[in-house]
Amino acid sequence: MPEQPYEPERAIAGTGMGGAMDLAASEASTLEQQSSDASGGPPGGRKGAGPADRPRSLWSDAWRDLRRNPVFLLSALVILCLALISLWPGAITTGSPLTCDLAKAQDGSGPGAPFGYDGQGCNVYTRTVYGARTSVTVGLCATLGVAVFGSVLGGLAGYFGGVWDAVLSRVTDIFFAIPVVLGGLVLLSVVTSNTVWPVIGFMVLLGWPQISRIARGSVITAKHHDYVQAARALGASDARIMLRHIAPNAVAPVIVVATIALGTYIALEATLSYLGVGLKPPSVSWGIDISAASPYIRNAPHALLWPAGALAITVLAFIMLGDAVRDALDPKLR
Repeated sequence: MPEQPYEPERAIAGTGMGGAMDLAASEASTLEQQSSDASGGPPGGRKGAGPADRPRSLWSDAWRDLRRNPVFLLSALVILCLALISLWPGAITTGSPLTCDLAKAQDGSGPGAPFGYDGQGCNVYTRTVYGARTSVTVGLCATLGVAVFGSVLGGLAGYFGGVWDAVLSRVTDIFFAIPVVLGGLVLLSVVTSNTVWPVIGFMVLLGWPQISRIARGSVITAKHHDYVQAARALGASDARIMLRHIAPNAVAPVIVVATIALGTYIALEATLSYLGVGLKPPSVSWGIDISAASPYIRNAPHALLWPAGALAITVLAFIMLGDAVRDALDPKLR
C-alpha cells in the first residue's frame, strides 16, 4: 500500500481530544489576529503605547487635578483679570489717578466715577484700578526674589550640610525673631525713595528664611533617594545632581509656599503704606488710599471700602490659588 503524504492539519484533526483543543487554540489565535487587524493594532493583538499608556508624572497629575478644581479656576480667573488690569489700566479707565477736584471731595458715584470721589476729590475708581499695578508688581517681584534667594541658600545648606548648614540655620533663627511690621517701621522709616524697590528689598530681606527652611528640608529628603545615589555612583558632579535630579523633585513645596506668600506680600505692602513707611504719595497704592480715607469713613465710606475690597479679593485669590496648588502637588492628599 503506497504511503500517504503527511498533512499536518489531518494529523492534528485525527488525534482526538488533543487535536480538537489544538484546533480551538488555532481558531482563537486567528480570531484574535483578525480583531487586531480590524482595530488597527499590531499583530498578536498587542496595541502600541498610546497617550493613555505613557507614564504619568507628578506635574501632569497635578495639572489634571487643577483643571477639575473649581477653587483653582475661580482664583486663576481673578488673578488673570488683575494681571490684565495691571498691564493695561487705560483699557478700563480713561482718567488719571493724580487728577483731583476739591469741589467733588467725598461725593458719591457719578458719571465717569462709579466708585465716587475721595477726600481730595480724586476718582476712587481710577485710583483703585491703578493701585492694582503697584500691588501686583510688589507682590510678584518680592515673591520672585524671596523664592530664588531662599531656595538657593536652603538648597545648598541641605545638600552640603556640615558647617554651612549650621551657620545658615542660626542666621535663619535670627531673622525669624524679627517682627515683620516692626522691622518695616524701623528700616523703611529712613528711606526717602518713592519707588517700590525699597519695599521689595525689605520683603526679600525678611522673607527668605521661610523659603530657605522649606527648600532645605526638601533637598535633604530628595538627596537620599535611589536615583540621586545612582547619579553620584555614575560620577555626576554636584552641580548636575542639584540641577538635574534634586531641584525638579524638591521645587514643589517652594512653589506652594511662594504662591500663598504672594498674597501675604501684597497685604504687607498695603499695611506698610497705611502706616506711612511703605509707598508714599504721589505713588498710587491701595494702602495709601485706605489710610487717606480712614479719617472720614463715616462721611464717605465708599472711599475706603472699594480699595479695601480690591485688596481683600486679591489676597484671597492668591491664597486660594496656593491652597489648590498645594492639594494638587501633595500626593498624601490624593
